[in-house]
Amino acid sequence: MSSPPPPRSTGEEPSIEKPKKKRKKPSPALPQTPESTLVPSLPDDLLISSFARISRLHYPSLSLVSKSFRSLLTSPVLYETRSLLGRTESCLYVCLKFYPDPNPRWFTLCRRPNRALTNSTRKKKKEKPSGHLLLPIRIPNSPRAHWQGVVTIGSSIYSIGGTSEDLPSSSVWVLDCHCHVWRKAPSMRVERACPAANVFDGKIYVAGGVNNFNSSNWIEVFDPKTQTWESLLCPIVEKCSASVDKTAVIDGRIIYMFHNERSVVYSPKEDRWEGRRGLAMTILDLGWASYSYCVVDNVLCCFEISAALKWFDFKRQYWIDIEGLKGLPKLAGYSCVKMANYGGKLAVFWTKYHRASGYKEKRIFCAVIAIERRKSDDDDDDDDDEEVWGTVEWIDPLLTVNSSRFECALAAIV
Repeated sequence: MSSPPPPRSTGEEPSIEKPKKKRKKPSPALPQTPESTLVPSLPDDLLISSFARISRLHYPSLSLVSKSFRSLLTSPVLYETRSLLGRTESCLYVCLKFYPDPNPRWFTLCRRPNRALTNSTRKKKKEKPSGHLLLPIRIPNSPRAHWQGVVTIGSSIYSIGGTSEDLPSSSVWVLDCHCHVWRKAPSMRVERACPAANVFDGKIYVAGGVNNFNSSNWIEVFDPKTQTWESLLCPIVEKCSASVDKTAVIDGRIIYMFHNERSVVYSPKEDRWEGRRGLAMTILDLGWASYSYCVVDNVLCCFEISAALKWFDFKRQYWIDIEGLKGLPKLAGYSCVKMANYGGKLAVFWTKYHRASGYKEKRIFCAVIAIERRKSDDDDDDDDDEEVWGTVEWIDPLLTVNSSRFECALAAIV
C-alpha cells in the first residue's frame, strides 16, 4: 500500500497553537493586602459618613482593619460629621498607674468583637464572653494624674496642677479624645498641689492646693473659649482650707468640703458664698470624705465601704440607700471602687483578685446603672420626699492587671 503523498508546500509554516502567557494585571493604586482585600475601596467621604453613624464603642476594633481606617477614625472631619448628625456620645476613660513605670496609662471602653467561642473554650472559661473591655490607648509621656485635678469639658480631658519633683505645679495639660494627643494649655496663676477641680457652665473652677492662701489666690477660673485664667475672690476664705477633701457641683452650687468638718458653698450665677458647718459634719460622718462619689442628674452618689451605694438627700440631710440595683454584687470589702458620670448614668468600677492567677492578678469590673428619682410610697413621709432607684444595665469584667493603682475614671463627649 502506497503511503499518502506529503502535503504540498504553500510557503507558510504550519500554525501551532502555543500556550498563552498570563498577562500581569496592572498593580492597583494601593497594594493588595489581606486587610484591603476584605474591604472594598470606598471614597473617604462615604466611609466618614458611615463611621459617624457607628457608636464610638466600635472604633477601636475598626481601627485594626487598616491604616486608612485608623487615620479616618482620628480625623477632625469625622467628629464634625458626628456633631452635625447628632451622633455624639459619652465615652468612658480610665487612668491606671503600673509600677514601676512613672507614666500613667490610659484606657477607653469599647465593645468586644462578637466572636463565637468554641465549646472547648467555653468549658475552659466556664463563663459568658464579656460584652465590653478596656483597650489601652497609645499615648506616650502622659502627665501624672495622682495629685492632679482631672476634669472633662466636651471632648477634652484636663489634667491640672499636681506636683513636679515634689513641688506644687501650675501646669495644665489637655488630652484631645478625638486623636488622643496631649497638648499644653495656659498655666494657672498659682502653683497648686492636689487641687480640687470642677466644671460649671463650661468653665473650670480650681480651688485649694496652696499653702499660703488668701482671698485672691484660693480659687481661680479657666475659660476654655478665651484660654485665660482669672482669680476669683473668696470673701470667706477664713472658713476654707488649703486641702479640699471633696467637691461637687449640685443644683448650680459648688460645694467644697474640708477635713475640719467645715464646708463652703459657692453659687457662680449669683456670685454668692456661704459658710456651713452642719452640712459638712453630716456628710463627713457618713463617709463622703473617705470613699468614692459621683454626681449624676443632681444626685450625689457615694460608695460606703461597710454598706452599699447611697445618695445624699440635701433636704433631709442624711444618706439613703439607692433602691433596686438588681444583679449588682455586694461591694463591701472591695478596696478600690471608682465612680463616673457616664452620659447621665452611673458607672461603678471595682477590682477583685483573680482566683485563676493564684490571687496575684486583679480584674477590673464595671457596672453601668441608670439612675431614677421617684416619689416615696411611704404614707408617713412628706409629699416631697424622694427615693433614688438604680437599674443595672450591664456588668462586665473589663481588664486583668497586676501591680497597678486605679487613678481615675471619667467620661468625655465625642
